[in-house]
Amino acid sequence: MEKKLKILLVEDNLIEVMKMKRTISFLKLDHILHEAKNGEEALILWEEDRTNLPDIILLDLNMPKINGIEFLKILKKESYLKHIPTIILTTSSNEKDLLECYREGISGYILKPLKYEDYVKKIESVLVYWSINELRKL
Repeated sequence: MEKKLKILLVEDNLIEVMKMKRTISFLKLDHILHEAKNGEEALILWEEDRTNLPDIILLDLNMPKINGIEFLKILKKESYLKHIPTIILTTSSNEKDLLECYREGISGYILKPLKYEDYVKKIESVLVYWSINELRKL
């Protein structure tokens, strides 16, 4: 049975945020999407309310203030956050970024495709997988 996910999208590009919302709507998924413009904004959300944590995080790498890798390092050091599956959603095919993200404990690394149809397929696969995965809150 598919679970309704609470998704946190950490993304500074408004067009990418709109594309994610459009994709979830197009796929008729009943997930809850929260947004943060950067890692700093996401951390502030959790400081204010540790009871409303997401089931998964979709994280861009190239952001102002705290970039994706810096955010990931902070996230994985916090005992109440480190268990949250974090999937990198980026345009960076840089091997160094990929390896560093896996060393920090990401759950997946997805390149944003140029074609919208390909984007929809990738997002659908990710969200279907995590909605049937047995997520456990620690």
